[in-house]
Order: sequence, then C-alpha cells, then structure tokens
Amino acid sequence: MSTIAEPSAPAPHAAQRIRVLIADDQALIRRGMAMLLDAAPDIEVVGQAADGIEAVELARRLLPDVVLMDLHMPRKGGVLATREISAALPHTRVMVLTTFDRDDLVFDAVRAGAQAYLLKDASEEEVLDTVRAVHRGESRLTPQIARKVMDQFRLLADRVAQEQPPAPDLRAEPQATAPGELSQPDAMTKPLTDREAAVLELIAKGYGNRQIAAALNLAEGTAKNHVSRIMQKLHANTRTELAVLVLKK
Repeated sequence: MSTIAEPSAPAPHAAQRIRVLIADDQALIRRGMAMLLDAAPDIEVVGQAADGIEAVELARRLLPDVVLMDLHMPRKGGVLATREISAALPHTRVMVLTTFDRDDLVFDAVRAGAQAYLLKDASEEEVLDTVRAVHRGESRLTPQIARKVMDQFRLLADRVAQEQPPAPDLRAEPQATAPGELSQPDAMTKPLTDREAAVLELIAKGYGNRQIAAALNLAEGTAKNHVSRIMQKLHANTRTELAVLVLKK
C-alpha cells in the first residue's frame, strides 16, 4: 500500500529539503529507509510505494527530487518503473537500491535512466551521501557495480578497435562530395584518447567534474569538455549511461 507524507509548513528561510519517494515491496525496508532519511535534516520522505505501478503514480503526483527504487517488485518491476519515471519526469532522479547485482539488471537499470546503483548492504552514510549526490546531478555506483561497467566498456572498446575501418589510401583520387554534404568522420569510429579513458573511469566511480579535475590535475572546464566529447563519441545521454548505453548488439 502506498503511503504519502503529510505536508508540513516550511520553516522561514529554511533550505529546501531533498524530497524522496521510496519504492520497495517490503514494508520493513520502506519503514527503515523512511526513518533513516527523515532523520537527516536536509531530506524528507514524501511517499512510499509497494510496487512499480504505485511508484510511477506517486512520482507523477508528488514530483519528488529522488526516487529510491527496488528492482524486484510485483505488478511492475523497478526497471520499467525507472524508465517511465525518467521519461515523464526529467527533473526526478532515480537511485536503485537492491539486493541484486546481476549484469543484466545493472545494465537494464542504467539504460532505463537510473543515476545510481547501490546494493542493500551499503552503509547508512553511503545511502544518505548517494541521495545527496544524485540530487546534485552526480552518478554513483558501488565499487563492484563500477567494475562490471568498466569491464563491459573495455570489451566494447576492444570490439570497436577491431572493427575500425582501414586507413584511407592518401594516394587515391578523392571521391567527389555532393553539394552541401560535409566530409567528416563518424563520431562512433573515433576511439577515446588515454585522457578520455581516464575521465570515463572516474565518471563510472561517480566523480563530478570538479573531482575529476582535481584527480587528473585539470581545470574544471577542461574536465567538463572531456566529458562532453566522450558523450558525443559514445552517443550517451547521461553520465551513468556512458559506459553501457552502446552495449546493445
């Protein structure tokens, strides 16, 4: 059964709290998460859903900042609910909190729009920190999930490198270009540079632009430019999606 928090009048000049919706089919988990989050001064739980259908309905009605999403729920699973919420509510970010770390679930959740993927053995501080990070627009993956993403990305990078077209013969006559047609390489055939690969690895660990800049001794604007170029090369829409979006065969 879904639960909606009673609205309370905000204190004058108080900072706006992060509004969280919890979606989990286990009532004990929902209550425990609600107690943990409500105890934080900058977070409030605005609703609780027992399955994916309720999660989508409450998200549309309450417009939370963050949805804490379990994956295995009755009637509608967390992946489908994540996809619907991400498509309908671009300002609502989904954070997966589940017991499952199977590769297919990880990649399906990320493709659906999840900004973070935590396992339920995460510490209380890690859960709170991830809610805040996701609200800031950052992506977070637990170390074991980040490893899965990076392993898959390396396999993809090797596959792309093997499929690179042969270098053009510069001695050959150049082919005529139709009027108005620009002759330029396809972005998908451009491999990542060593610097971009290092940036991507930090993105998979949940680093923001400022953290990437500090780790690699770059200006923050330079780090942001690297992220943009990687997104263009891999045709990704979100930072979390970077290493897995193009895994589709």
